[in-house]
Amino acid sequence: MTVFRILLAVLWLILLAYTAMVISTHGMGLLPIFFGDIGQLTWPGQFNLDFFFLLILSALWTAWRNGFSPAGLGLGLVALLGGAGFLLPYLLYLGVKHSGDMRGVLLGHRA
Repeated sequence: MTVFRILLAVLWLILLAYTAMVISTHGMGLLPIFFGDIGQLTWPGQFNLDFFFLLILSALWTAWRNGFSPAGLGLGLVALLGGAGFLLPYLLYLGVKHSGDMRGVLLGHRA
């Protein structure tokens, strides 16, 4: 579990640094580019659509894990919009909260 936690932290730090560089160069105009590529029916659009489906699954899992409560729905929305920027620290938090028990991390109170 320690290696997994380190991986989550390293990936999150890399993503934060990369995102900061992209924002400083290109601004915050992600959505028109993201959905524009999908609309053009190109390989970048195919990748974006595939990634968007993974974001939807991440959001649904997050909301489900939290019992579709108001807080769970809010976290699901953050997962949908935040991607790995949300999921990496969330999994790190859950790993610590559940003392490395992956059943607890994945299932929450259902474990």
